[in-house]
Amino acid sequence: MSMKSPRTLLGTEGLRPRKSMGQHFLADPQVAESIVSRARLKPDDVVLEIGAGLGALTLPLAAQVAQVFAVESDPRIAAILRHELSTAGAGNVTVVAQDILLCNLEAVAESAHGCMKVAGNLPYHISSQVLLHLIRSRKVIRAAFLMFQKEVADRLTAGPGSKAYGRLSVRIQYCARIYPLLSVGAKAFFPPPKVDSQVVGIEFEDPVAFPAADESLFVRIVRAAFGQRRKMLRNALQAGDLGFGDQTVSAVLAAAGIDGRRRAETLSVEEFVRLANAFCEETAHLNYSPQ
Repeated sequence: MSMKSPRTLLGTEGLRPRKSMGQHFLADPQVAESIVSRARLKPDDVVLEIGAGLGALTLPLAAQVAQVFAVESDPRIAAILRHELSTAGAGNVTVVAQDILLCNLEAVAESAHGCMKVAGNLPYHISSQVLLHLIRSRKVIRAAFLMFQKEVADRLTAGPGSKAYGRLSVRIQYCARIYPLLSVGAKAFFPPPKVDSQVVGIEFEDPVAFPAADESLFVRIVRAAFGQRRKMLRNALQAGDLGFGDQTVSAVLAAAGIDGRRRAETLSVEEFVRLANAFCEETAHLNYSPQ
């Protein structure tokens, strides 16, 4: 199974990539093969591919695993993809013409005996949203290997004290191990984007190393802390939408052993969990319920 040039496939149909959908099609078959070869796939794996496009990654995936669900939101592209897969004889691929953010991942996983792997060249403009969607459904995802804009990939792997370290870093590092797989230059795509890309491997942990007593509250605290990241942590938490007064925030910081004069980007994931759990304990008697 080999891929055809995206330029040729689109030209035959009189189509052009849609900027509004962030379409940059992988055009280098060697890159596609490198991604698949580094993804630690097994013959009985079921893979959900996000942003399947014209099949550059779909075809080598289909040759390595039991089944592929190829999600493609553009119906024009999905139609071409179905034709190319049929021509290549890739009978183990199901094309899902749907927005991945609207896709019920748990329902898809039922076909994978409750657990699957995820792959994809994510549209840059929704990559963070897609990652959060995967985090929320991580119980049915064993691992993922995803291509991000280099800047976003750097945020995922950044540690405390780094300028790249932020809300997304904490959210993914709370529940997964992240590692770089492959750097991909802009010339590997049609049309080439203005930035380079990075393929990142993600292995979700179950159970997580430092579990939050209330994960929804943990998420809101992380969001509030980074909402005004130049402020001291105490002030950022008070200014956020948490609904806690000054006294409660001060008491919780003291209980968690965290200096409120620090800034959010200096806190480790474990410290954010400790902070969230301290909020849970401090406010339990108030019958507080996160929105």
